[in-house]
Amino acid sequence: MKTIPYHEQKWPLEGRHILAQYDEQSIIVYQAYRPAIGNFAAQEGYFGGEFSLTRMSWIKPNFLWMMYRCDWGKKSGQEVILAIRLKRPFFDSVLEQAVPSSYSPDLYPNQAAWQKAVHSSSVRLQWDPDHDPVGTPVKRRAVQLGLRGEVLKEYARHAIIDIVDISDFVKSQRDYAKSGDYSKLLTPMEQVYLPTNPIIVERLKLATN
Repeated sequence: MKTIPYHEQKWPLEGRHILAQYDEQSIIVYQAYRPAIGNFAAQEGYFGGEFSLTRMSWIKPNFLWMMYRCDWGKKSGQEVILAIRLKRPFFDSVLEQAVPSSYSPDLYPNQAAWQKAVHSSSVRLQWDPDHDPVGTPVKRRAVQLGLRGEVLKEYARHAIIDIVDISDFVKSQRDYAKSGDYSKLLTPMEQVYLPTNPIIVERLKLATN
């Protein structure tokens, strides 16, 4: 995971964007767990043990969105922060299968059709306000993806390249983030991620400028 000073990040100020650290083969997503689950995953390189394959599991490609959700590792049950490097084809397939968590008349003829898609899909997509390091919402939207069923099983075992426990890094940066003085804050270098398939870009209404 490559980090740079927060003030050097070059991100759009508004619009729907997938911010992530990625290369040609992989993309990093983040999750936070209690020690029993997080430690097992970091040590074994896959999700097993007490990890549940029957519940929806949410992944976030945006580091600061994960930090907002877990309060920089201070929330109970979210103390172990994991950076999971996934195969890009798998991630793009997740985006392709994603059904939004709220009804969109542009995608579905009526709410019944949307609800049917929600029940049958293994991927849920949700857009929320992104947040700055101290937790203040910004105009830019951040994405999180809920996985279940066969997609979750593939994620837990076969889609992972590696898993790194970044809890110590998060703790080392927490005071810089919470203070509101970001001059010393380091965050993972992230750029706007666009799937190679333009149909996915259009369907997710991703901003392209």
